Amino acid sequence: MSAEPYPHHSPDHAGGVRNERRSAARRRALSRRGFLGVGATAAVFALAGCGSNTEQAFSGTAATGEPEPGGILRVGLAGGGAADVVDAHVPVTTPDGGRVINLYDRLYEFDQDYEPVPALAVSAEPVDDGRAWVFKLRDDVTFHDGRPMTAADVVFSYDRVTDPDNPKSGASGLASLEKTVAVDDHTVRFELSEPDAAFIYSTAEYAVGIVPPDYDPAHPIGTGPFTLGQFEPGQITVLKKNPNYWGGAPILDEVHMMNFNDEDAMVNALLSSQVDAVGQLPMALVDVVGTDPRIFTEMSETGGWLPFTMRVDVEPFDDPRVREAFKLVVDREQMVEQVFSGHGNVGNDMYAPFDPGTPELPQRTRDIEKAKQLLADAGYPDGLDVEMVTAPIQAGAVESAQVFAEQASEAGINVSLRRVDTTTFFGDGYLQYPFAQDFWLTRNFLPQTANGTLPGSPFNETHWADPEFIELYNKARATLDDDERNELIGQLQKILHDAGGYIVWGFFNQADAYQNYVGGTMTYRTGMPVSGFQFRHLWIAQESE
Repeated sequence: MSAEPYPHHSPDHAGGVRNERRSAARRRALSRRGFLGVGATAAVFALAGCGSNTEQAFSGTAATGEPEPGGILRVGLAGGGAADVVDAHVPVTTPDGGRVINLYDRLYEFDQDYEPVPALAVSAEPVDDGRAWVFKLRDDVTFHDGRPMTAADVVFSYDRVTDPDNPKSGASGLASLEKTVAVDDHTVRFELSEPDAAFIYSTAEYAVGIVPPDYDPAHPIGTGPFTLGQFEPGQITVLKKNPNYWGGAPILDEVHMMNFNDEDAMVNALLSSQVDAVGQLPMALVDVVGTDPRIFTEMSETGGWLPFTMRVDVEPFDDPRVREAFKLVVDREQMVEQVFSGHGNVGNDMYAPFDPGTPELPQRTRDIEKAKQLLADAGYPDGLDVEMVTAPIQAGAVESAQVFAEQASEAGINVSLRRVDTTTFFGDGYLQYPFAQDFWLTRNFLPQTANGTLPGSPFNETHWADPEFIELYNKARATLDDDERNELIGQLQKILHDAGGYIVWGFFNQADAYQNYVGGTMTYRTGMPVSGFQFRHLWIAQESE
């Protein structure tokens, strides 16, 4: 899944803001369903029909030493479809993310370790006690057509994203933004409705790229390291090197992103050297692919998670003893081993593992006897029957549901699995299931909470509305001092660990695979594939003449 937007919701906002947020939430929910459904589209990219511009032969020279300029990198990806876009502000699928990351730049961006670092901005400072942020811009950036990038372009871009009549994907992370002002050509002031210590994170999301005021998605112009050469939704995207890129021209001449609807076909294309790299390699195939000496895999530790979701406002999950019992029946090590083939980390019912405020609480481990006692105390001495709604919304989702059902049975919990397709899962019943699943990519605590664990969040799947939690969250979001904010986040995490509606049993790794002649690869914590889609750093060892 693409990285979700970062909304900031507060129940006491004015009615107009609430209505705008409802509209944006509905639009985002549709986008989320659209993204997760595209894997079933019928379009399959035919390699043979791509023409000679994707055909290249290599002698097997490994990528060692200094980068060699030139060449075409052919990347295999799954999850695209006929609804694919190149619009800077409405990416939905993972391939959409690859396009917008390379065609456009943001004010800040996430580095390999998931830290926000300057991109088109050189600095950002909160003013007026966090009710405004001032960004200083680079003065050496040009768009693909040669025009200089200025503060006016930033104002237009953020106004386009937050347009109340047509909010874009990144609007939820900018819910507190009231006005964007060009102070001068290279200074922008963001005026907020309330203090927001996490505002920089919203500017680093890939759905808020900077575009010019006459922007036309049909003929996209950005400041990114690549320009658009060819785009056939659900089939192929050709990206061409931007020789005037402010961050240094890419090493490659072109990148060809090829869509596969079938993971086996994608992996076979890699093994037969029809593509040079594939993203999101199925974990079950990591060891298999690794036996080919011509191929290597890059495993990225991420904060991506596949939670089980319990609605805390309906039986039986309105009783915290039941929620704790369900958390106690999970053998987390076994879950990671069976679902992720061991390529992941055990969770402790808290999200945002990379957030500096996440506390080191004692690891919750399986305790069947305590789970039985908690159920008995809650009025279920003979156990209970529950239905879990599951769907192939992400690799490992259905498998984890099956493993949970087996593990829970030992405590007298009879889990009936109702498997539906992805479109149905994210249909009208989404966010209403008493017991179900979901998945998320890497986020820090405050943005993740705003997106899924507040009464006004667009994806509050557990229906969490704890007053103490809300009060602490609002205080943390407005606290600019890092140590004080991290202390508050630690308290919030403990509340979720002890009583929340999420069972966070593990975090999955991201696996990519490359031919050995591909250089410049790296791990990336965002969960985005193929070295975080940082194509400008990749290169190919050219065949010796």
